Amino acid sequence: MPDISLTMVLVLCLAALAAGWIDAVVGGGGLLLLPALLLGLPAGTPAAYALGTNKAVAIVGTTGAAVTYARKAPVDVRLAVRIGLAALAGSTAGAFVAAGLSTEVLKPVVMVVLLGVGAFVILRPAFGTAPPTTPVSARRVLAAIGLAGLGIGFYDGLIGPGTGTFLVLALTALLHLDLVTASATAKIVNCCTNAGALATFGWKGTVFWELAALMAAFNLAGGMVGARTALKKGSGFVRVVLLTVVFALVANMAYEQWLS
Repeated sequence: MPDISLTMVLVLCLAALAAGWIDAVVGGGGLLLLPALLLGLPAGTPAAYALGTNKAVAIVGTTGAAVTYARKAPVDVRLAVRIGLAALAGSTAGAFVAAGLSTEVLKPVVMVVLLGVGAFVILRPAFGTAPPTTPVSARRVLAAIGLAGLGIGFYDGLIGPGTGTFLVLALTALLHLDLVTASATAKIVNCCTNAGALATFGWKGTVFWELAALMAAFNLAGGMVGARTALKKGSGFVRVVLLTVVFALVANMAYEQWLS
């Protein structure tokens, strides 16, 4: 356990609770959880410990949300796992590239993409509000494995923020899923990528396991409640949260790029 106050432990646990809820509904919980860890851990703590502890917390909430969704939403688990394995490979490759590339160059591009996505969702009110009426073609399945798996997995290893949100959008567009089913599928994919990342951080010894265990309990509760909320409220509610997270991601990246 790092040398932090009981008050800060409580703040981090509450951040984990909120992040679990956000992540379960539409992805993007790391937008809250990782900055909270970076601020809450003692000054001078290497960032790798925040990243490793974040993954140890997030995988628990993500798994809880995935199980909750799988029980009540029409999720194709086999397809989700195939996309997840591709994402695992993509994130590994992205992590290797990130070691020799300044991600600051790419952040403005990501911001433009996110703004375009936000505008698209606003201008297309029916996007992700209805389930598919025809079977998805094999070509679209392969495209989902390539783009949502390898492509977004690569982005996760290279930069990271907003991976869950990008997954929801890609799965909705490529597989013609409604937003609730896309969120459910994205959680299973996230389980695969988080497992690979956590194994790496754990092997390097950059995880505060005791703190992660406390925060993970709150993250699990938030994730399960978030999944139930999305299932109950439906795609219209998920759409509102999606837009909120997209523009929050843009604001966060803009701050990091030009103001921090």
